Amino acid sequence: MGFEAFVAARGAALVRFAILLTGDDHRAEDLVQEALAKAYLRWSRIRRADDPEVYVRRLVLNGSRSWWRRRANREVPVERAPDAVAPGDLSGETADRDELWRLVAALPLKQRAVVVLRYYEDLDDAAIALILECSQTTVRTHAMRALTRLRGHLDTEGRT
Repeated sequence: MGFEAFVAARGAALVRFAILLTGDDHRAEDLVQEALAKAYLRWSRIRRADDPEVYVRRLVLNGSRSWWRRRANREVPVERAPDAVAPGDLSGETADRDELWRLVAALPLKQRAVVVLRYYEDLDDAAIALILECSQTTVRTHAMRALTRLRGHLDTEGRT
């Protein structure tokens, strides 16, 4: 598969993965663009590998990690004022899903990556271990800790 065909086939999924990792659409697009630029330079070697998507996802994940270490990263996150909800516009299910994604975004990076790759991208432990460069046991440990933390937040709020 050529680079252009790969980007056409998997580009949207990579952006979606980056958005779920970072919680910011614009930063996610930048991460994917940087990862694809690096992949383009090495594409002849990458496409000979077993799974080029694993390599590119790893580039996105590593870019997400290194963003916090950059000297230029001096952004200060602030809480957004919640928009007024018009009656009947949002269902309780949508609000619950939004709340859950906010809790997922608050997880440490590796736990968040495991949750996103396992439950959103529907990858198995072996594929996740390849992307995160760790063992399958470590993947399961991160998943267990993330789910425990999420359940703890939901239990303290009186929800099931």
